[in-house]
Amino acid sequence: MPATFDSADLRAIVLVEGISDQVALETLARRRGLNLDAKRISVEAIGGAQAVGRFLTRLVEQGTDVRLAGLCDVAEKDDFRRGLERAGFGSHLSDADMERLGFYVCVEDLEDELIRALGGASVESVLATQGDLGPFRTLQKQPAWRGRPTEEQLRRFMGSGARRKIRYAKLLIDALDLARVPRPLDRVLAQVAEAG
Repeated sequence: MPATFDSADLRAIVLVEGISDQVALETLARRRGLNLDAKRISVEAIGGAQAVGRFLTRLVEQGTDVRLAGLCDVAEKDDFRRGLERAGFGSHLSDADMERLGFYVCVEDLEDELIRALGGASVESVLATQGDLGPFRTLQKQPAWRGRPTEEQLRRFMGSGARRKIRYAKLLIDALDLARVPRPLDRVLAQVAEAG
């Protein structure tokens, strides 16, 4: 666990796979007026879905009564499910069971959720403000990506570098109409906001 992690000081913890997920949820909380520090809520990037079992087991062993939640990509849903089961949160957990426990799954991944919520044209506008429209157009011309839907191209562009994912997580959340927040992000924040 990160050196700053101390569940004794927290009311709620959201476990996410990586830093881009953490940045997105912290930015969304800020935009909604949810002061995570004041509410003693932490969004923890665990360094990949395979680590979730270790985090959950440690929290259970600490005997903490902190409210838990989580967000993952669909490809990592089974890692989160197994982690929850190994930590004693149930067996043969369905998707509905996971949501009841506060763990939500993105349809594909964070970038897919945000691109669909904003729409391709709005995401391209954000790229333009960052000087990335030219590099994106270059990707669109590559044989492997030519003719594919813009949303797929944007997802590939966002995912082509960890720093880009992190930077655009904040930018896309900032551009998002708060009435169109993707369900997994909306629900996972609601889950922990109730703890405060």
